[in-house]
Amino acid sequence: MTTIDPQIRSARPSETSETVACIVAAFIADPLCRFAWPSPHQYLEGMPRAAEAFGGASVAEGTTDVADAFHGAGLWMAPGVHPDGEALEQAFRETAQAEHLDALLETFEQMDRWHPEEDHWYLPLIGVEPNAQGRGIGAALMRHATERADADGLPCYLESSNPRNISLYERHGFERMGEIRVGAGPLVTPMWRPAR
Repeated sequence: MTTIDPQIRSARPSETSETVACIVAAFIADPLCRFAWPSPHQYLEGMPRAAEAFGGASVAEGTTDVADAFHGAGLWMAPGVHPDGEALEQAFRETAQAEHLDALLETFEQMDRWHPEEDHWYLPLIGVEPNAQGRGIGAALMRHATERADADGLPCYLESSNPRNISLYERHGFERMGEIRVGAGPLVTPMWRPAR
């Protein structure tokens, strides 16, 4: 595919549904999401709720970056802004595959334990919808956000739920901190980018 130079801007709070739709499309083959919701019906029922609970605060705060026509989105949280853990757990309890629920909840508990306490920019969700992948949109979203963090003099943190994305994060200065794997659940990799 042809690489493009997408325009990156902040999503408005009124654009939450468009932003969540982009993330839902982008994560359709994500190992952790499909562990939670193996069937397409489960996924399309549960993932929008989980995405909004996990990253929706960034849209409300004006720190979600979107690419042209919502082909890509990065839901970044500034220091002091956090996912809605209660809503996320409720979404999992009501929609996730029952026999995967315990491992899924334990995975998120371990993610919480890895989460740094010092001030940082946190990336709970970033994705490019499948029809637009391979054109440099994910790299543009990462570059835009890491430049903002650098201007703030702050580090960044994320958890990669898809091993295919780790090289992208490493190209933007993230380093692997360790590994999270619970039971039959997929690998999740906490990653840290020091302040620059």
